Amino acid sequence: MKLKEIKRTAIQSWSPAQHHPIYLATGTSAQQLDASFSTNASLEFFELDLAEPSLDMKSCGSFSSAHRYHKLVWGPFDMDTQGRLSGVLITGGENGNVILYDPAKIMAGGSDVIIAESDRHTGPVRALDVNPFQANLVASGGNESEIYIWDMNNFASPMTPGPKTQPQEDISYVSWNRQVQHILASASSSGRASVWDLRKNDLIIKVSDHSNRMHCSGLAWNPEVATQLVLASEDDRMPVIQMWDLRFATSPLKILEQHTRGVLAIAWSLADPDLLLSCGKDSRILCWNPNTAEVLYELPTSSQWCFDIQWCPRNPAVLSAAGFDGHIDIYSIMGGSSQAQSQRHADQISNSFGNMDPFGTGQVLPPLQLPQTAAPPAVVTPLKKPPKWIRRPVGASFAFGGKLVSLENPTPQQPTSHLVHISQVVTETTFLRRSDQLQATLSSGRFVDFCQEKIDAAENEFEKTVWSFLKANFESDIRSKYLELLGYNREELASKHGFIEEESRFLKGSKYLIVIFSSSDVDGLITQALLSGDFEGAVELCLHDNRMADSIILACAGGAELLKKTQKKYFTRTHSKITKLISAVVMKDWHDILNTCELQSWKEALAAVMTYTQPEEFSSLCDLLGDRLEAAEDTQLKSQACLCYICAGNMEKLVSCWSRAQDGHCPRSLQDLVEKVVVLRHAVEQTQRSGPVSVGILLAEKMSQYANLLASQGCLSTAITYLPSSTNQVSNTTQRLTTSRRLTIVRKQITLKPFLSVGPQNGWNDPPALTRAPKKKPVPEHYMPPAPITAPIMSPLGADPHTQPMSSGAPQAMVQGPHVGPHVGQVPFSSMQQLQFPPAGLNSNMEGAPGAPTGDTIHPLQSIPAEKIMKKPIPHEHLVLKTTFEELIQKCLAIATDPQTKRKLDDANKRLEALYDKLREETLSPAIIGGLHNIVRSIESRSYTEGLNIHTHIVSSSNFSETSAFMPVLKVVLTQANKLGV
Repeated sequence: MKLKEIKRTAIQSWSPAQHHPIYLATGTSAQQLDASFSTNASLEFFELDLAEPSLDMKSCGSFSSAHRYHKLVWGPFDMDTQGRLSGVLITGGENGNVILYDPAKIMAGGSDVIIAESDRHTGPVRALDVNPFQANLVASGGNESEIYIWDMNNFASPMTPGPKTQPQEDISYVSWNRQVQHILASASSSGRASVWDLRKNDLIIKVSDHSNRMHCSGLAWNPEVATQLVLASEDDRMPVIQMWDLRFATSPLKILEQHTRGVLAIAWSLADPDLLLSCGKDSRILCWNPNTAEVLYELPTSSQWCFDIQWCPRNPAVLSAAGFDGHIDIYSIMGGSSQAQSQRHADQISNSFGNMDPFGTGQVLPPLQLPQTAAPPAVVTPLKKPPKWIRRPVGASFAFGGKLVSLENPTPQQPTSHLVHISQVVTETTFLRRSDQLQATLSSGRFVDFCQEKIDAAENEFEKTVWSFLKANFESDIRSKYLELLGYNREELASKHGFIEEESRFLKGSKYLIVIFSSSDVDGLITQALLSGDFEGAVELCLHDNRMADSIILACAGGAELLKKTQKKYFTRTHSKITKLISAVVMKDWHDILNTCELQSWKEALAAVMTYTQPEEFSSLCDLLGDRLEAAEDTQLKSQACLCYICAGNMEKLVSCWSRAQDGHCPRSLQDLVEKVVVLRHAVEQTQRSGPVSVGILLAEKMSQYANLLASQGCLSTAITYLPSSTNQVSNTTQRLTTSRRLTIVRKQITLKPFLSVGPQNGWNDPPALTRAPKKKPVPEHYMPPAPITAPIMSPLGADPHTQPMSSGAPQAMVQGPHVGPHVGQVPFSSMQQLQFPPAGLNSNMEGAPGAPTGDTIHPLQSIPAEKIMKKPIPHEHLVLKTTFEELIQKCLAIATDPQTKRKLDDANKRLEALYDKLREETLSPAIIGGLHNIVRSIESRSYTEGLNIHTHIVSSSNFSETSAFMPVLKVVLTQANKLGV
C-alpha cells in the first residue's frame, strides 16, 4: 500500500535505525533532468509521519549544493546514546568526490554543514556502504577498479583493500558482509563480483556468470548467512537475480526469474532474510523469498521505471522507491486500501481548475466528488506469509497475576533453542502503595493513627466525616464520640444546665415567686377522689382541667400502669416542637421517631438514638435511619446514610451505599472502599468480641475484585488474605490464586529445550500437574522445635527450606517471601483469608488446580475393624502436638453449653487424627511441623489470635495436599477456644 510520496527526481537514504523520528534524505540525482531542465542540485530531508493521513511528507530542511549525486548513505557514526539527530550523511558525487554532511545542521538551517570531503576518485562515485560493525568505516567504489576504505576519524588518508582487479572496470556496488566485519564485496557492470578480506588486504574469491550477459545492477549480502550474496542483472536478455553461496561458487545456488526486463535495483531486508525487493524496467516491484525463489508480494506501482529501492531500517514494513517519473514513493508491504490515493488524485484535479465559479457568480466551488461506483475500493493483497518480526516464535501473552510472557526468535548460533522471558507488569503503583499502607496497619493494629492520617488527607468534608466516624469506633466511649461528631458535646450541655439551675434557685428565693391557691368545684372533686383513694379518677379530673403537672404527680403515686396511661394521654394532648422527642425518651418508642422525623433533622434523630437506646437495638435503629436517608431524593442525604451504617457496624449496607455513590470499578475507588471496610470490620470485632464477622454477598464480591486487582499486580500472597471464607462465592478466584502462587516463577528468563518436560529446579515448587507423592523426610535425632515465627514459615521460592534461619523473639506479622514484582507483608484479614478445604474423611469433588492432589481420603474409623489397626507411635518430639490439641478440645467441651459447638469440637477431635497419622508417617515438611509447634506455644500462652495468624500463614504457604485434611478443623478449635476464653 502506498503511504507517502515526494515529488523529487532524486536518490535517497533512510535515517539510521537508532534514530526517531524517521527521516528520508534525498539528493538530486546525477545524469537526470526534470521537465524544467533545471541544473540546480540540493540535499533535502523529509519526516515520515504515519499518523498524518495525507500522502505528503513534511520537508524538514534543505541545502543547495554544487554537486549532483550517484549515491547517498546515512550512517550512525557520532550518534549519541539518546538517539538525537546526528550521524553522518555520506554522498558520492559525479566528479569523483566523497562528501560528509551533518544532517542536524542542515535541518537546523546552518551554513557550515560539510564535515569533510575528498576528490581522490578519478571518476563518478557510484558505490558507498557503511560497515555495520564499525560505523566510522565507509567503503566507496569508482572508475578503473578504484575501491577506498575511509575512516571518518581520519578522513584524509583512505586505504585500499588490495591491488586493483584486472582488467580494470567501473565499480558499481560495494557491500560489507553482515556477519563478518572484515569482509567486503564489490561488483562491476560486467557482472563480476569480488570478495575482499581486509585483514589480509587481498582479494579472496571472484564470482562471475559464464554467459557474459550478466550486467550487474545490484549486490547484497544475506543478513544471516555469511557466505551467501545475490547479484542482479540489468540486461534485458537476462533479467534475473542470482543467489550465490561462496562455499560452492562455481554456479548460482538459485536463480530468481520473474522480471521480463532488466533488474535495476535490489534490497535485502535486514529484519527478515526471507524478504528481498527488486525493481526492474518492466515497471514491477517484486518482494521475493530468495531462499525458495518464490514471489511473495508485488507492489501496486505506476507504469514508470523505478531505479532505486530501499528498506526503512527502523520500520521493517516500510520501503521507498525512487522512479524516473520524478516521484519517490513510500510503501508498506502489509497491504491496505488505495482509497486515500484515489481521493488525492481527485483533489489534484479539482485544484488544477481553481476554486471559483467560472460563470461569474463569485461562489466558491465545492471539492470535486468522485463518482460513486458499486465496486468496493481496491484492496492490495498483503504478503503470502507474515514477516519474521510479527510471526511466532516472536510473541507475548499476559498471564494471571500480572505476568507477561514473551518469546524471542532463535538465533543462528542456537537454532533449536528458544528464550522465554517472564516479567512482572505493574500498572497501578499508587494502588499498591496504599495497599501496602493498609497491610502495615493490619499488621501493627494502629487503626487510630491510620484513620487520623485519612482525616488529615481527606479531599472533602464528607470524606473527613466518614473517617472521623470510623475512628470513633476505637475510642473508649464510642457513643459519646459519635454525639460529639454530630455536634452534641456533653460538657457544653452540662455547663448550660448548670446556668439554668442557678437561675431557678435565684427565682425561688426572690420575693416575686407567689403561690396562688384555688378552691373551685374541680378542686372539690379531686379532693373527694383523693380521699377515697381513687387515683385514676383524680388524674382524669386533673387532665380535664388541664392540670398536667398535677396529673403526672398523682399518676406516679398511683403506680406504673397508671403513670404509663397518663404519659400517653399527656403526649396526645400536648403539642409543642419537642413533644415528640420527649415522648420517645419517656415511652422509648424510637421506631416511630425514626420513621416520621424530617430527614433534614437526621443528625438529631441519630444523636437521640445514641443517647437513649439499648445496645441490642442500637444497630437496627441506625440501619432504619440509614435506609430512609438512602431512599431520599437528595443526593447529599443519600451519602449521609454511610455514617448511619458505620454506626450500626453494617458492612454489607455500607458497601452497597458506597458503591452507588462512587465508581467502584476503578482501583482508587476500590481501595477507598476496602480501607473503610477493613477498619470497620476490626472495630466491630473489637467491640462485640463475638468472633469473626460474617461476610455478605456484595462484600464478598468487592473483596474478590480487590484480590483480583492485587493479583494482577503480582501480589498473590496479599490477594489470598482478602478472599472471603466461602468458596461458593469466589471458588474460581481462590483456585487461580492458590495455583498461581504455587507456580510463581522468580526467574526472569528460562531456556526451554524442545521435547523436554520441565521439572522442579533450585527448590521451586512443583507445578500441579507434576506433583509427586510426598517423600518421607527424616527428622534429626535431637529435634528441637523452632523458635517463634519472625520470618516466613515456608522457604522463599528458589531457596533451600532446610537452611532458612529462624530468629527468636515474640511472634510478629508474617513476611511474604520474595516473588516477581512488588511485595508486601502478609497479614490475615480475619476469616476472609481462610481458604475452604474439603473435610477430611469425605471424598470431596471440589476442583483444584489441574492435576493437583486433592488430599488424603480418611475412611471412617468404624469401617475398619479395631483389631486390624496397627499404627506407629508418634515421634516423641512431636507428641506435644497431640497432647496440647486434645487438652484444648477437652477444655472447650467443659465450658461449651451450645450443642452445636460441642458437635463441632467432637468432630474436630476425630478429624485431627489425620494430623497424627501424618506425624506417625513423618510425611510433613519441616516448615509445617515448625509452624504447628509455634501454634502450640500460642495455645500455652492463651494467645489464640496469634495462633490463627500462624495457621493462616501455614495454609497460604504450604502444599494443598499436605494440609487439607487437618488444618481447617484446627482453625475451628482455635476459633472456639478464643470465643470461649479458655
